[in-house]
Amino acid sequence: MTAPPESLATVVTAQPTGSPRIRRLVLEVAEPARLTVPDVPDAAVGVYLPAPGGGAPTARNYSVRAQDGDRVTLDVVLHGHGHAAAWAAAAAPGAQVTLAYGHSWYAPQPETDWQLLVADLAGLPALARIVEELPQQVPVVAVVEVADESDLGYLPPLPTAVRLVPVVGSGNGLAPSRLGRTVTDLELPAGRGYCWLGAEAAQARAVRKLLRRENRWETRQLDVLGYWREKQERWAERFAPVQEQLLAVYDRAVAEGCSDAEATERYDEALERAGL
Repeated sequence: MTAPPESLATVVTAQPTGSPRIRRLVLEVAEPARLTVPDVPDAAVGVYLPAPGGGAPTARNYSVRAQDGDRVTLDVVLHGHGHAAAWAAAAAPGAQVTLAYGHSWYAPQPETDWQLLVADLAGLPALARIVEELPQQVPVVAVVEVADESDLGYLPPLPTAVRLVPVVGSGNGLAPSRLGRTVTDLELPAGRGYCWLGAEAAQARAVRKLLRRENRWETRQLDVLGYWREKQERWAERFAPVQEQLLAVYDRAVAEGCSDAEATERYDEALERAGL
């Protein structure tokens, strides 16, 4: 297997943002041409953190809030526990990491009339960049689930065409999420919609099912992404015995000519049938 394009990067600045739970890191990339981060609002990059004691590096995906030449800005959410969370909270100028696997998903079709953007804290940096880069007149319904009202201060000034629907004090590993239920209860605009979602995996599934099965949206109208998974360790234990056969569902879909979104949907349906 060919190694992914990667580059060493050094933290230049670390600073707070409008949310006490999101920290901004600006990194200088040694070989930006190798990294090939897509110029798409929800671009993300794999960050490989050196492990204490010289073990295998810890890998995490972080949203690219901005890119300018050899500088990449990552807005990282301070939650969870373990080495990655500790690194994100304490990273200081001079800290070095390896960046690889630049990728993105946001791709509304030209015939889109309006957009539904949905995120919890993990997806908030990507949602904020999407809103910033949208033409001012594009109608948007933005549903955001945050831990506290103070997290809403992270969002950029919103154009008048953006309707913000805040969900405060739930989800984000703190309490049961109300994200899927909130989207279900929305009165959606008329016309052809497009949904981008970056949030917990179970909420992503709930929104995908709603829009695909009840609203009859086409697969290409959705880029619905599980950015993280509640109770990941317990889920992984149950997934391990059936991993090979479930991943084969995705591979078969791709071999049959399905798009990545279509293959992902089949894979998620197989997970649901398996009780995952």
